[in-house]
Amino acid sequence: MAGGNERSMRALKEVWKRAENSLCADCGKPDPDWASSTLGVFICLSCSGIHRNIPSISKVKSLKMDHWDDAQVQFLAKQGNAVTKATYEAHIPIYYYQPTYNDCQVLREQWIRAKYERKEFTELGKQLPYSDGVKEGILWKRGRDNGQFLPRKFLLSEREGCLKYFTKQDAKEPKLNVKIDVINATFQPEKIGNPNGLQITYLKDNKTRNIFVYHESGKEVVDWFNAIRSVQFHYLKVAFPIASDNEIKNRLTRNFLKEGYMEKTGPKQREAFKKRWFTLDHRRLMYFKDPLDAFAKGEVFVGSKENGYSVQKGLPSGTQGNFSWHYGITIVTPDREYLFTCETETDQLEWIKAFTSVINQAMTPQEYAIEAYFKFKS
Repeated sequence: MAGGNERSMRALKEVWKRAENSLCADCGKPDPDWASSTLGVFICLSCSGIHRNIPSISKVKSLKMDHWDDAQVQFLAKQGNAVTKATYEAHIPIYYYQPTYNDCQVLREQWIRAKYERKEFTELGKQLPYSDGVKEGILWKRGRDNGQFLPRKFLLSEREGCLKYFTKQDAKEPKLNVKIDVINATFQPEKIGNPNGLQITYLKDNKTRNIFVYHESGKEVVDWFNAIRSVQFHYLKVAFPIASDNEIKNRLTRNFLKEGYMEKTGPKQREAFKKRWFTLDHRRLMYFKDPLDAFAKGEVFVGSKENGYSVQKGLPSGTQGNFSWHYGITIVTPDREYLFTCETETDQLEWIKAFTSVINQAMTPQEYAIEAYFKFKS
């Protein structure tokens, strides 16, 4: 029996160390040490917890702590991540968001359920709930003034190229009508305080407006998210007919580069530093009094180093404004310096890394136009 155990363990390790099995089959996290004995995929600890909640589809075991018999090891050897992906991920729409281990629970869970439980990607041309160019339903929306979440009817239309919402079910005119090409959507469960919380942003008069929504059903809110990406993709295919599918995919919804609290001072650099919530959305650094504010109190354009932008650790000597946090950051622009302080050195270094990643990228023609607007406004 002991010999059989050793033989199984050796065979298991051989399958485990194949290159195809070196990343979690579902989120891409390196060095997965769990596997599904019924699906034949190698997965990380976090994804194994999601699989465990779908017992009719998946049975999971630890590769380090659990016993694997010969038949189970042979099944893993025959399947593995590459073979299983070829079945369950055969026909993923290009606009569908495939989450990574950095994404929130609801995105990862619905991705796993879509693959293995609902088998959404096994057949070519399968009708999907986010693929037909129109979606209508109720989302709970946070009120701009009172902060209460109330049910609102939302309508997404590819034909009209817009997202609308109505304050009443039978309302004829929408409270909001936004063109699909200025919309972004990103999951924000911690900020919104709901595991299915979704932040929808859009540009209005070149300013960013935030809407915070959720749905009780994780499937429904992820379907809305992918429906927005689907409509955006088809809109951009028409608007940019020579662009490749991958180029268009990269222009769909995006996560913010960095968010969190910093302190800031005014342009004279003598005012007291005030604590604000900051969001870095590529080249737009927005600051809010509260993380759930609908509008930013102000925005800073972060350009490229070729155009005179840089980020420096610390504050200029002789800075006069009173500040309670002591880890400073200076953003240098062609027109002025912006001064911020962080509560911890870790926050400071993370913000500097995020700013540096933006500043090191060359600006696009569209971004030159945005920069010109910011200069004109100031």
